[in-house]
Amino acid sequence: MRMIDLIERKKRAGQLREEEIRYFIREFTAGTIPDYQAAALLMAICFTGMTEQETAWMTDAMARSGDQVDLSSVPGVKVDKHSTGGVGDKTTLILAPLVASCGVPVAKMSGRGLGHTGGTVDKLEAIPGFRTFLDRETFLKNVREIGVCVAGQSGNLAPADKKLYALRDVTATVDSIPLIAASVMSKKIAAGAQAIVLDVKCGSGAFMKTAQDASCLAREMVKIGQACGRRMAAVITNMDAPLGRCVGNGIEVAEAIAVLKGNGPDDLRSVCLDLAAQMLSLARKGSPEECRLIAQKALESGAALEKFEQMIIAQGGDASILNRPQALYEKALEYELSAPQDGWIQRMDAESCGRASMLLGAGRETKDSVIDPAAGIFLCKKTGESVRKGELLARLYTNRPDQLEQACETLRESYVFSAEKPAKIPLIYDVILDKSSLFS
Repeated sequence: MRMIDLIERKKRAGQLREEEIRYFIREFTAGTIPDYQAAALLMAICFTGMTEQETAWMTDAMARSGDQVDLSSVPGVKVDKHSTGGVGDKTTLILAPLVASCGVPVAKMSGRGLGHTGGTVDKLEAIPGFRTFLDRETFLKNVREIGVCVAGQSGNLAPADKKLYALRDVTATVDSIPLIAASVMSKKIAAGAQAIVLDVKCGSGAFMKTAQDASCLAREMVKIGQACGRRMAAVITNMDAPLGRCVGNGIEVAEAIAVLKGNGPDDLRSVCLDLAAQMLSLARKGSPEECRLIAQKALESGAALEKFEQMIIAQGGDASILNRPQALYEKALEYELSAPQDGWIQRMDAESCGRASMLLGAGRETKDSVIDPAAGIFLCKKTGESVRKGELLARLYTNRPDQLEQACETLRESYVFSAEKPAKIPLIYDVILDKSSLFS
């Protein structure tokens, strides 16, 4: 089997056979296929695409390229959730304990953030003492005993994806829906869950800028999951403005705690309840409508908050922050950004908000950048709200005063004002279900 033959056929929009795809993934991971040939094949895929079957074969091969998590020692239907990334996206902090408090085990491996999108691991590590890197047995023990564990990816999970993504990042081959779908789903399948809910973001703060592109990606991932024997659902959510009012790490944990206490911003709470409904429904707890009510009761009763406390303690964290969450960011210097005019906030550029938080120290410009857990932004005003000149738009928290002016300017530029109230934009654009999984 020769790589040049695979490249030539895919360049001409031909279909690769299963054994050829598995050969490519196996040998590239082992280092016997050089980067230049792998890059040529990736570029050919960007130009000519892949069939659903090709994408499923590639995903499976990538998932099997390293370790696979065995969750069979955990009773019940194990449900995972993945977000394609956005600004202010702290949903995992809420969903993991919320779904677990409803009797569905959540064994989730999460990543760090890079650039303007925050990572769940970074947020959790803002909690003093919280350990995100656990050995496999401790990870499984926590899920068995308290029903939930959220940890960083460990071991040799989908190493083919790690190598391929690093190559795609430097060869302009990131923006291919089959390659994105295979990348996401290979890690989710290797992580062992039987059911997976995808939160596919679209808008200015997301990788997929339009609902149409997000829907294409979501449908591709749902089909891959189905082909690999997983129960699947995908929710297309709005990321034209940050989710909630907080952007950062410690400050986002504080906002998640507010939601778990039955408070918090309406948009964040609503999206979390919708995602929880899909997770619980895939676990056979009822229809999505029934499951949303179950999740809502878990928030109102305090059961979800209690489960989050158990998770913090089990992973070495200081649970006293539940009583005083502002301690997670109050050590930073606080600055105020005022509105330059009267009017309505017509829209926001969520990506600019994320870049502003990165300048403050809440994100990474490179993989080696050091996160300041106290840095972040509280948005006093968001899209659809009115404001008077001089009224507070946002509070900024940082220990980098030299970056403040640029951060303020970046955040200020994210706001677009108008004289008229803008039309309301939906939080959820679409829900895509693998209907066969609902009855099997």
